[in-house]
Amino acid sequence: METSFSLSTKTPEETTALGRLVGECCEGGEVFLLRGTLGAGKTCFCQGLARGLGIPENEPVTSPTFTLHCQYFGRLEFNHLDAYRLEGTAGVEGLEELLGAVGAVAAVEWPDFISPQLPSSALSVDIEIANSESRMLVFSASDARAGKTLERIVRTCSQSPRFP
Repeated sequence: METSFSLSTKTPEETTALGRLVGECCEGGEVFLLRGTLGAGKTCFCQGLARGLGIPENEPVTSPTFTLHCQYFGRLEFNHLDAYRLEGTAGVEGLEELLGAVGAVAAVEWPDFISPQLPSSALSVDIEIANSESRMLVFSASDARAGKTLERIVRTCSQSPRFP
């Protein structure tokens, strides 16, 4: 079982394209914990993830920083959360239901602000800024279930001409 996988993207468009590939690998029940500084590419990744989950191209996917949660419907339901404004709060009521929804995928930006409420089975995605355009993304599995998701991502990326 893979426990971590990393690759780099050269542009925001590539980060979005990677997110799309990851979304195409999802079967439902996946939770992604996205870490990185402001401007690292968390929302770009989520925009691609949404497209890979079948969210229509004409539906805007934006950062839920001020709304905390956005929900989208495609091939799979997508719950996009941003905990940036929750630092030091007790958390989010109903979070367990959003992150554990059957047939849904969830992505949480700034997960460390609500870490006590996060499920134990999640895939961490750490996004580091390499320079003004390129990013290093490191995927880490927390358990066997997340490891299976990671294996699908590695297999899909290795078959992609964009991310060998």
